[in-house]
Amino acid sequence: MRSRLRRLVLGATALFTAASALPAAAAPGPGRAEQHPSRDGLSAVIRYTEYGIPHIRAKDYAGLGFGTGWAQASDEVCTLADGFVTLRGERSRYFGAAAAAGGALSGARTNLASDLYFRGVRETRTVEKLLAAPAPVGPSRQVRDMMRGWAAGYNAWLKQKKIADPACAGASWIRPVTELDVAARGLAIASISGEGRFVDTITAVQPPTAAASGARSSPPAARTPDAKAVAKAADELWGDPGMGSNAVAFRGDSTANGSGLLLGNPHYPWQGGRRFWQSQQTIPGELNVSGGSLLGTPAISIGFNAHVAWSHTVSTGVPANLHQLTLDPADPTTYLVDGEPERMKKRTVTVAVKDGAPVTRTQWWTRYGPVVTSLNSQVPLPWTATTAYALHDPNAANLRFADTSLGFSKARSTNDVLASLARHQGIPWVNTIAADRAGHSLFTQSQVLPRITDELAERCSTALGRTTYPASGIAILDGSRGDCALGSDPDAVAPGIFGPARMPTLKDAPYVENSNGTAWMTNADRPITGYERVFGTVRTELGLRTRGGIEDVAAMAERGRLTVRDLQRQQFANRVPAGDLTAADVARACAALPGGTATGSDGKAVDVSEACGVLTAWDRTMDTGSRGALLFDRFWRKLEQTVPTAELWKVPFSAADPVRTPNTLNTDAPGFGVALADAVVELRAAGIALDAPLGVHQFVVRGGERLPVPGGSGRLGVWNVLEPQWNAAQGGYTEVPFGSSHLQAVGWDNSRCPVARTLLTYSQSSNPESPHHADQTRLFSDEKWVTSRFCEKDILSSPKLKVVRVHERR
Repeated sequence: MRSRLRRLVLGATALFTAASALPAAAAPGPGRAEQHPSRDGLSAVIRYTEYGIPHIRAKDYAGLGFGTGWAQASDEVCTLADGFVTLRGERSRYFGAAAAAGGALSGARTNLASDLYFRGVRETRTVEKLLAAPAPVGPSRQVRDMMRGWAAGYNAWLKQKKIADPACAGASWIRPVTELDVAARGLAIASISGEGRFVDTITAVQPPTAAASGARSSPPAARTPDAKAVAKAADELWGDPGMGSNAVAFRGDSTANGSGLLLGNPHYPWQGGRRFWQSQQTIPGELNVSGGSLLGTPAISIGFNAHVAWSHTVSTGVPANLHQLTLDPADPTTYLVDGEPERMKKRTVTVAVKDGAPVTRTQWWTRYGPVVTSLNSQVPLPWTATTAYALHDPNAANLRFADTSLGFSKARSTNDVLASLARHQGIPWVNTIAADRAGHSLFTQSQVLPRITDELAERCSTALGRTTYPASGIAILDGSRGDCALGSDPDAVAPGIFGPARMPTLKDAPYVENSNGTAWMTNADRPITGYERVFGTVRTELGLRTRGGIEDVAAMAERGRLTVRDLQRQQFANRVPAGDLTAADVARACAALPGGTATGSDGKAVDVSEACGVLTAWDRTMDTGSRGALLFDRFWRKLEQTVPTAELWKVPFSAADPVRTPNTLNTDAPGFGVALADAVVELRAAGIALDAPLGVHQFVVRGGERLPVPGGSGRLGVWNVLEPQWNAAQGGYTEVPFGSSHLQAVGWDNSRCPVARTLLTYSQSSNPESPHHADQTRLFSDEKWVTSRFCEKDILSSPKLKVVRVHERR
């Protein structure tokens, strides 16, 4: 069969044209794509299989980037173009200064704040300087070729195709891009958890000087921010549920055939610029990898090849720190270091505004980073006549993520994964979990963090920092002392960050699991200790999702003889650890309420007797058909709001038994009845039966079709995370905006092909006119998977095979 296909390809060569779709029978066989280079520019062959998944082949890295840029534009041109408007600092020009910025590439609330920040980055030529730096500080030639090729592929698609997506068809803001734009997107992704979270304050801060008259005003009196409030705000800031994940890798002696297994389950937004996009990338004899890429990036972010599979989970590391500045009393824009004055750098930025005059604002930067005046709207860090605070984010100069990922793509073992991390040191805010064909497992929190050692924090923390660092991991250092600089590790690629030897790492445990918890409990039998506080905590209470995940995977490892099918079952078990811990007690306490009534938060008595039976009968899952799941979900959210954490459980947390404690719900807490009554009232007010199947009210709409979706909130401990938003005025939950995204369950057998099942929950394209706008979402609704086509024989045998040859037109 394969030789017949090759003969057909050779016979059809003369018929190939730019972006021409070929019949399935004309698919190029192994090694053929590189024999047909474009005569006038970059080229690639894209073979599409089921669900619009592209398998991109090229002769070199520039061609691979070209094919990737083309294929991403085909599926996501509006989302990508919107992101490039952000990176150019032109959102206010096209969409209005006051409109919401969307949050895909920063935490800016408005277009104006977003533009002021990103235009400032562009005008300082930060990206150009990083591109010019030699590897590994700057990108390798291979990655630069991929970025250049990606831009060319995106531009070629714009030139050769007509946009059909109604979200941006005919839009004036869609323009060609450059390698610089692609690199700028990578930098924005790297710093999204550091500077990216502070855009509003970076672009709004002003020194305590006079009003427009030019006279000096009286600077505000120096006041120390509330340390506990700052610590709580920092903990909430970097505990933001806007990104999360689960991942587990099993060692070979836990599996049926001695090879490793990996299940990856990242939780990301379902709309906008933080979506994943699937592909396979192949340069014959050089590279062959499948997986998901963050939109606008040229390399595979999470994925697998013939030898190794990896995924990421958002870590507990705090990727930024603060320096408290001592100011010159005569000039609040001058700070002192070892008694010597140093002027802040004034960065003046002007942005165009739709239907209005341009807006000019000033930012203030120091040797440490930008001046900031708050952690959130409720917790100020005042800039006074004597004190200011500067943010330090080492990922604001990190353009190494793509090289690190490319190293993973080429890896043949978990040791190679570690080697890529050690060489490039480009992972910004995630852990890495990996398994390989030889049966090895790996967890490592190898990420770019400010080099805050516990010794440095003890020696150099300000009064405020002595509370915030142990409580939340955010260091506030004395910026007036030169001996409080972050220093360097000898194995670090850049000053001020940790080197590979410092990273919390666990190799070859029977299982390694992370659900965004501390590295300490990666494996309950082999806890990781000895790392600095900035990485996370040790011997502290775990989240319910971490507890449930460890329970599940530890039992799986002990049972042994695991296969990919076991990973698939774990993903869609939809077990609710909070329910397993408490539902029986809740039902009993409910049944014991006098007269079957409880008093709600409004003081009114509510008949909750029906809820008792519903909770008794609930199957403790968040399957779409589960009755009682929605009631428990709404009750649990209200319980957490009404009962203080310290009063929630009768048996407190014990570091000696972290997975099973705390336990035994305190149904005697005064807020218990209130939460139950309010949940019942809420559902009835929305016209929802207490025993309504979950999927009737947890759904997405695609093409007018309402698709029930399984899963539940991470606060319930559910592995398959979905975070729908409640809107009582609209009758309950609105569409799911966030949750499980690019799923992959990967193992190996005796063949050369990995055994892999994947699922992109929100489907490949945002374009409602695309046939691949909802096809995988329907699979997700039915808890089904896509069988990955990795090897040539599998790609060529696809009944949906469509071959497209793309190249530049000069």
